[in-house]
Amino acid sequence: MEELIKEYFLSSVGVLLTALGLVIFLIPNNIAAGGASGLAIVLNRLFPLSVGVWMYIVNATLFMIAFLIIGFDFSFKTIYCTFLLNFLIDLFDRIVPIYRYTAGDTILAVFFGDVLTAIGMAIAFSQNASTGGTDIIAKILNKFFGMPFGMSILFLDFAIGLSAGLVYNINNGLYSILAIIVNGMTIDFVMKGLELSVNVWVISDKHQDIRDFVVNNLERGCTIFEAKGGYTNSHKEALLIVLKRRELHELVNAIRKIDPSAFFLVNEARQVYGEGFKEIV
Repeated sequence: MEELIKEYFLSSVGVLLTALGLVIFLIPNNIAAGGASGLAIVLNRLFPLSVGVWMYIVNATLFMIAFLIIGFDFSFKTIYCTFLLNFLIDLFDRIVPIYRYTAGDTILAVFFGDVLTAIGMAIAFSQNASTGGTDIIAKILNKFFGMPFGMSILFLDFAIGLSAGLVYNINNGLYSILAIIVNGMTIDFVMKGLELSVNVWVISDKHQDIRDFVVNNLERGCTIFEAKGGYTNSHKEALLIVLKRRELHELVNAIRKIDPSAFFLVNEARQVYGEGFKEIV
């Protein structure tokens, strides 16, 4: 219970920082840096509803579509963080307005907005949480069209950035794309200090189904070992899986669905070399 409280507390801190970065820097300067918030900024230009209200509409719609198409495939923590971010943005933007940077230097708005949001998102990712948004569409594209999860998110975020250029002006579009690039790089940089990779040992009677999920959905490899239970003396298969830290919550959710009685152990891996990770130079 103590560990769970810690995870939710840190996730909430991460979401708060993300909300502050958006409300203080990005939203006032119409920088649509991807995700549900970026889409809400674009829609705010077309229809006169606040960004916070649009985020409620966008995320509720996306969750409903995902539920109908791919089933309920999201942890409670992801739903909690998604709508906590919505609430905080709506609170600071519309109900209890806070300071907004409107000095006119868009580069400063992009830089400091990205730093705050990236640190916040990295903290949330480190606690196996997500803020929904384009992640949901990426899951649908991955399921039906086989598009890699990371590539789908990047494609969707760039599409949102380009949309900002169409509804506002070309400068807003270019700044939005710049913000998406800087945000991704900053998240990766921060995650390196937050145990970027993990190795997971999984022992399950349904190891083949778990292996299929890792290979086909996460597009990661795994190693299968012959194991023998010290208590039962029964022979089992053990999987060794190495993942980026942000992918762990997807694996945990999949194991929970495939085999709730599985035994698995997660270790932090501070340095991982080989295909899909760092190159040996």
